[in-house]
Amino acid sequence: MLPIILVAIVAIEHLYILYLEMFRWTAPRTLRTFGLTAEQAEMSKSLAANQGLYNGFLAAGLIWGLLYPNADIGRHIEIFFLACVLVAALFGGLTAKKSILLVQGLPALIALVCVLWL
Repeated sequence: MLPIILVAIVAIEHLYILYLEMFRWTAPRTLRTFGLTAEQAEMSKSLAANQGLYNGFLAAGLIWGLLYPNADIGRHIEIFFLACVLVAALFGGLTAKKSILLVQGLPALIALVCVLWL
């Protein structure tokens, strides 16, 4: 049960990131969250929407794994998408903002470990 809960949490986190990046990018709270000025957000709005779409694909893959009728295949799908989230978090943490490692990478890593060993 724990792996299912953790994978769901990672999926929900990425749906929330989709929401922020696609629909709330220029909102004051989002500006604070991402450390942007209003000008930076306005200039990067289409890029952020694109990033949000990719986060939505990660969430969709995790949800697909959770709902897949064959649990063994679903587990493999979850492993693949959790690894994708982890790679994206590592890249984002190294190139954009270190906190991405903690906020996105750590939950994905914990979920991946649980899916692999529980």
